[in-house]
Amino acid sequence: MARPSQNIDQRLLQAGFELLPESGCRGLSARKLAEHAGVNLGMFHYHFRSKDNFIRTLLAQMYEQMFSELVLQSHASEAPLQNLRNALRVLAHFGRTHQPLLQRIFADALAGERIAAEFLQTNVPRHVRILAGLIGDAQRSGHLVQAPLPQLVAFLGGAVMAPLLLGAAARNAGMLPPGANGIVQREVLSKKAVEQRIEFALRGLSNPDRSTA
Repeated sequence: MARPSQNIDQRLLQAGFELLPESGCRGLSARKLAEHAGVNLGMFHYHFRSKDNFIRTLLAQMYEQMFSELVLQSHASEAPLQNLRNALRVLAHFGRTHQPLLQRIFADALAGERIAAEFLQTNVPRHVRILAGLIGDAQRSGHLVQAPLPQLVAFLGGAVMAPLLLGAAARNAGMLPPGANGIVQREVLSKKAVEQRIEFALRGLSNPDRSTA
């Protein structure tokens, strides 16, 4: 009789989600992962073969879950502006949920870690294409101003995501003045704050000749 599945691969992946933000790609090891997951080291090699393959699998799992939701929500409404709003909410939720890991991946890529750089080079264009398409739809419907797509993508990313990632980085690095952590959490990093920035950004880009949806 076959042994019941113990979800060892998922236990190892969960260990990776917990360890990778601190260790980075270079500092992560199969032994650390196996110990953290409470499994035999041989099981790591059985399921993933190598650390590089493990990191690729972990990052792909994280991203594909978000991307599937992004595609679904970006076509959930007939109103172009609402589809864009939905997509921004998905991306913001992704940033809030995986903020420590995303910051580590960006840092590793800048430091020359090949796997981190490959992940960003492969996947960032995918959600940017979705976002650009939705912006174009909203422009054609008359809801958003006519401006170059790269300019509007950069504006929305800067307005919605940059405060989230930079605010969290400053907080985690102890760079905020005394008593500011709670304010930043409430007014910058919370779901409510992100939702407000989405609305502010869409209003800022709205076509003055047509009311927004």
